[in-house]
Amino acid sequence: MPPRSRTRLHARKAFLLLSIMAATAATPTIAAADDAAAETRPRIGLVLSGGGARGAAHIGVIRALEEMQVPIDAVAGTSMGAVVGGLYCAGLSGADIEQVFRKLDWQDLFRDRALRRDLVYRRKQDDRSIFARGSLGLRYGEGVELPLGLVQGQKITQALRSATLGVADVTDFDQLPTPFRALATDLETGEGVVLDHGDLATVLRASMSAPGVLAPVEVGKRLLVDGGLVDNLPVGLARSMGVDVLIVVDVSFPLANREELQSPLDVTNQMLGIMVRRGTEASKSQLQPGDVLIEPDLGPMTALDFGSVPEVMATGRNISAGVRERLKALALPVARYSDYRVARESAGRDAGVVGFVRPGAGSGRDAARIEAVFGDLAGEPFDAQELQRRANRQYGLNRYEAVDYQLVRDGDQRGLEIDLRTKSWGPSFLRLGLGIESDYDEGSRANAAGEILMTGINRLDGEWLTQAQLGEDPRFFTEWFQPLSLTNDVFVAPSLRHEIKSYDLVDDTSTIARYRVRESVATIALGTEISNWGEIRLGLRRGDGAARIRIGDPALVDEEFDIGGTLLDLGYDSLDSAYFPTRGQSARIRWQADRESLGASVDADLLAASWQAAWSRGRYSLLLGLEGGSALDDEFNSLQDQFTLGGFLELSGLPRDALTGTQYGLARAIVFRRVSRGGTGLFEFPAYLGISVEAGNTWQTRDEVALDGLTFAGSFFFGAESPLGPVYLAAGFAEQGERALYLLLGRTF
Repeated sequence: MPPRSRTRLHARKAFLLLSIMAATAATPTIAAADDAAAETRPRIGLVLSGGGARGAAHIGVIRALEEMQVPIDAVAGTSMGAVVGGLYCAGLSGADIEQVFRKLDWQDLFRDRALRRDLVYRRKQDDRSIFARGSLGLRYGEGVELPLGLVQGQKITQALRSATLGVADVTDFDQLPTPFRALATDLETGEGVVLDHGDLATVLRASMSAPGVLAPVEVGKRLLVDGGLVDNLPVGLARSMGVDVLIVVDVSFPLANREELQSPLDVTNQMLGIMVRRGTEASKSQLQPGDVLIEPDLGPMTALDFGSVPEVMATGRNISAGVRERLKALALPVARYSDYRVARESAGRDAGVVGFVRPGAGSGRDAARIEAVFGDLAGEPFDAQELQRRANRQYGLNRYEAVDYQLVRDGDQRGLEIDLRTKSWGPSFLRLGLGIESDYDEGSRANAAGEILMTGINRLDGEWLTQAQLGEDPRFFTEWFQPLSLTNDVFVAPSLRHEIKSYDLVDDTSTIARYRVRESVATIALGTEISNWGEIRLGLRRGDGAARIRIGDPALVDEEFDIGGTLLDLGYDSLDSAYFPTRGQSARIRWQADRESLGASVDADLLAASWQAAWSRGRYSLLLGLEGGSALDDEFNSLQDQFTLGGFLELSGLPRDALTGTQYGLARAIVFRRVSRGGTGLFEFPAYLGISVEAGNTWQTRDEVALDGLTFAGSFFFGAESPLGPVYLAAGFAEQGERALYLLLGRTF
């Protein structure tokens, strides 16, 4: 090869080698540039305002940000904004949070009473009286006590607890999948309180505690309420978390115009709105040119319109084109945003095995109960459903304002702290009631009543119940209910009952007399509760009574009698409501045996049974019922033991007590339709339209009982679940042309 050719070849090899070296050297430089770009992207903070039901729009905004691949590095929120932001920071996606909100029964969530299916059997029977559901506290030397909020928040706390289980033992909010801050207000000092650590579910509940509606929450030594009182749009708080750019979402409710200010309550709400609006505007003034403000168009909807949550979430997702254009600058490429999401999702934790169970702070007095009910969970895998089932049973005792739990860490072990918070306005409670029955023809009956329930009397949770009633049917009843252990459901229950009942003597649908029957009876019963749906009692009773004519010929009824014998009472109740049930069943069988050998005037056996079941589809419900009774030897000891029919739903159209006998039977079918949704407000409750068909009769002897002797009747009614109990306006009809109009308060199916 010529020398010049060799020279050119060497030159080419040298050039190729230099090119490879340059390329190799350049590769890490390009990668380093990419890494630098990743590290220098602006840290983005999300600010979520309060706004009650309007805060559901935050979920739609988060879903829109996820679709646009905009990462969030920190979140600060107030009230409902804290709830949505806290769930997001716990590792939930926007879709996950939306599912949580869709599954919630908002109306039930803001009514503290345990679901009826979770109440113990004896508490379910409280609905079978004329007493209102709500109770006041009684304290010796202090008088009547009121709770600090209309709603204690048990169901809200448990919903938050369930949604945040994945990070239940994370107490440093900087260690959450996304760093988080919530804002609350110290009720004593009025100062804003930044919540950056603690139990996440408790913190979220505290930040949303609207004063007077939701009870305050004690965190540390502070009594906390809604953070919106001090700053409904915590821009400064988010900025302090080391972010460069803020995305600020404001869903504050608008101020009312003059035409909408119609009551003192409207004026009060407007005053609060003005205070909140002033703070919100001050926060907006802190926004910088690079920040993005989102104000979903929610119109005039109120903070309490939780029925519109699905629509509000959809509205929040509709971000305007101009705002979307600004958000595009903050978006990540597909691969990098995917890494961001994976990092958030992997932060969830498995609860694992429960290492220990212990009382929470303030629950030391219930340590024995906590050990008896929850102690065997130690050493077992964490089972949220079983834990919630047991917690619901304790809440169903209706003596605690909250039954809660926390997953906590003690050294290398993770365990449970159980918090049984006795009602702060207890432990004795007062209920009042009013019962009215009027048929607009034969007259009206009215009774007013009061009840005192003393709970937690001894270490086995003895209860003392006392009821007094004045009016047409005076009554006094007192019972000591004493469980024999914390781990089984056997109890002993001595009681004393004194009552006077009025009965009408009816001839051809006309009342010819009214008489009164007095009974004074002492009973001692031994029984057992069966789960939370049933009860069995076996008892002895002793007493006396008398029957006297009040209006009419005194010769018709005038006698005295003695009572003595045994009783057996079996009850079952799984109905979801005693007022307007939509599912479940109830049944009761009672056998009463009076014996001369035990002090009765005559030997008599009385057997009575009843059953009803409810089904529903959509807004419609069907309730079927059967009941009957028999004086087995065609005799009864007390006139109170005779069976009567007549009145609303007991052969509607016939006068009350129109039919009497030693035997009776009644069947009825009731169909009702819910015509109002009800709401979360104090004076918003469901209403119904219904129709009933009834068939039954009474007979003087067992030999006379026959189906061909049935009387048919029915009714049309409007009913509602008022705070004082069920209310009915009804028209009744019987087969012989009898008609009656009814107004009833306190009557249950």
